Amino acid sequence: MLFVTADTHGKYYFSKLKAFAKENKDLTKKDYVIIAGDFGGLWNEDTVAEDLAPYERLPFTILFVDGNHDNFTLLNQFPITTWNGGKVHKISSNIIHLMRGQVYEIDGKKIFTMGGGTSVDKMYRTEGITWWKEEIPSYADLVEARANLSKHNYEVDYIITHSCDERALYYPPIVNRANKRGKTQEENKLFNEYESNVKYKHWYFGHYHVDGSVNERKTVVYEKVLKID
Repeated sequence: MLFVTADTHGKYYFSKLKAFAKENKDLTKKDYVIIAGDFGGLWNEDTVAEDLAPYERLPFTILFVDGNHDNFTLLNQFPITTWNGGKVHKISSNIIHLMRGQVYEIDGKKIFTMGGGTSVDKMYRTEGITWWKEEIPSYADLVEARANLSKHNYEVDYIITHSCDERALYYPPIVNRANKRGKTQEENKLFNEYESNVKYKHWYFGHYHVDGSVNERKTVVYEKVLKID
């Protein structure tokens, strides 16, 4: 089975996964929980093994897209390999980073991924230590996405991102959260391309630390762990 949540931030919001595992004892490594950005298990170079250990003990496999609060210096040290049709960083046997602009086929479902988002608190952070400029998708990421989507005729089952397109900002339940975080950000405008050009069944994203349905085909997730399909 396939599930989605978001914004675990390493150990800080790990408890929801621990509780989910306790409530779903039949899950195995063949089941997947996708974290829609801000995984945070790769944050401090000195404590990587300690920080990843709770995730590695989970009975299911963790998949994650990167967010804006992820250590890209650490993340990009892992070799790139291919998994289920797309590029990944394989962090450990049951922790896999789903890279930007990829299309994966998982349990018969096509899933398009695009990480990244804006840290509105970056003025209080230190570049290369608690904030990385790589948080915003690059031109190369966008080109990669177009090439992979084209292979699938711009049609997938699900989109998983950290942030969202610009239109989603103006719908409940995130409109108030978005306003508190400031104006429309660069990635919101970039992601308009996927709303306009990609045929999809449902789009899941995190980043705004709230749960709810934006519309009938778009869901923002935070504390909940939702079953996909």
